[in-house]
Amino acid sequence: MQFQIPSFSPSRRIQRMLACGAFLLLAMPLHAQQAKPPALPPAPIATFTDIAEKAGLTAQNVFGGLDTKKYIIETTGTGVAIFDYDNDGWPDIFLVNGTKLEGFPAGQGSTNHLYRNNHDGTFTDVTAKAGLTATGWGQGVCVGDYDNDGWEDLYITYYGKNRLYHNQNGVFTEVADKAGVAGSGKAWGTGCAFVDYDRDGRLDLVVANYVDFDLATAPAPGDRPTCIWKGVPVMCGPRGLPGAKNILYHNRGDGTFEDVTTKAHIDRTDGHYAFSVSTLDFDEDGWPDIFIACDSTPSILYRNNHDGTFTDVAVTSGAAFNEDGREQAGMGSTVADYNGDGHLDIFKTNFSDDTSTLYKNNGDGTFTDATAAAGLGLYTQYLGWGTMFFDMDNDGWPDLILVNGHVYPEVDSQHLGSSYKEPRILFRNNGDGTFTDISVSAGAGITAAASSRGLAVGDLWNDGKISIVISNMNSEPSLLVNQIPNANHWVAIHTVGTKSNRDGIGARIRVKTAARTLVNEVRSGSSYISNSDMRVHFGLGSAAKIEWVEIRWPSGLTERFANLPVDQIHTLKEGLGAAVEPDTKKQ
Repeated sequence: MQFQIPSFSPSRRIQRMLACGAFLLLAMPLHAQQAKPPALPPAPIATFTDIAEKAGLTAQNVFGGLDTKKYIIETTGTGVAIFDYDNDGWPDIFLVNGTKLEGFPAGQGSTNHLYRNNHDGTFTDVTAKAGLTATGWGQGVCVGDYDNDGWEDLYITYYGKNRLYHNQNGVFTEVADKAGVAGSGKAWGTGCAFVDYDRDGRLDLVVANYVDFDLATAPAPGDRPTCIWKGVPVMCGPRGLPGAKNILYHNRGDGTFEDVTTKAHIDRTDGHYAFSVSTLDFDEDGWPDIFIACDSTPSILYRNNHDGTFTDVAVTSGAAFNEDGREQAGMGSTVADYNGDGHLDIFKTNFSDDTSTLYKNNGDGTFTDATAAAGLGLYTQYLGWGTMFFDMDNDGWPDLILVNGHVYPEVDSQHLGSSYKEPRILFRNNGDGTFTDISVSAGAGITAAASSRGLAVGDLWNDGKISIVISNMNSEPSLLVNQIPNANHWVAIHTVGTKSNRDGIGARIRVKTAARTLVNEVRSGSSYISNSDMRVHFGLGSAAKIEWVEIRWPSGLTERFANLPVDQIHTLKEGLGAAVEPDTKKQ
């Protein structure tokens, strides 16, 4: 989080937007400036309602103090995961939880929560039954079947030692120390993602770390220049705190991992204070790369060198800074082909007094900051966290959700131009490279104010409608469901690797209709320290037929699957060339 920001002056991007608007108004003929009869408002495409309480998601998030935040550890919040823990074919919900400085009496600490999908719009808390009642300063979560046994495992980052939960028929056993991925306990883990970086068929693990932090020596509000924001003493950091290096663990294939951070050159970067991790093959060479949003320093883009090493190319590729050449305070990130050109783009949320950033992939290994051109530079007052591209109306163009919330409760009492609780932002993709902000008309689930952090999206009821799960600071979670139906078609792909890792993480999927070719990848992690439904969802618009689905597997095999009906979730198994029935086991 960026602190001690100088008096704000609009960037060149914002100045151009303002100037352009004024010019157009002045150049408009007088008769055109006169009032016209109001047109009928278009029919809404989204009305999101928060059904969390009705659905049974009632767990209280605990994360530091309510009215004040003495230390930065109290501000970062927690992630969310949507995944099928019991292999019944229905996505379940996992919520990471935190604690507070004074702690809790023995046995009364706040725990993480796992909710089982009841298939009827409700969920049941199965945390204790599943063995997930851990406490502490939980942070992020990522999902992956690291031992290829057909059951999804969980990795959870902490301020303190991280935890790896091995899934055994729907019951989890904590094995981080045994597996070698617990960390030193000194670094503060944030985002994570499973990724088969060397394409050996086993999922490896990348962990972003924020700072090396010690409560015993942490400065108090107002102690340093970086502990004052807009003249008000606030909690300190991250500037002035020692940055922690990111970690890459290589899967040995025997249930253990090797720390290859130095060997793989992950520690060779100018980016620090790392938060979200999003994997993507940005240069389309068949090898997974890693983007990490960093707070108050340049973003990181680790290019995979195909030999077990990475090079941070964020600066040379154009993904490190905004168009003004400024480092930003990055929080969350998401990946999609927003403009339909076949290349995967990156969107990143940032601290307040700045815009979020859209990096358009040029298809030649470089990115261009397209934030203003795409209409996404509208807000500077909000502090963004979780974000995901998702097709809310299945028209074939990925829309964009952002959740917000400030880190300083003092913004309310001191009237500092922001609010601690902030609304969500929903952008509709216009299909022409631009977005329209439809937040105010998209329902109470969007306009409701909260101090939100983690966010995940998924097809919770296997009906082609994507819902949103949000972790809110010191409050209950949100579960946003779009109440507006539409007649558009869709398809979702569940990949099962054989020679590749069983999840198919890293697989690149293309869907061909008569009019377009859609593209995305299977990925773990992303958003803000969260993990969305890894079944890859494509809206198809009016297309009632798919010509083919092509998968480039991490193993290198490329195969096409024909004759796949629309409006279904298809399980595609590597090497078969045809859809198979899901390999699920009812609990």
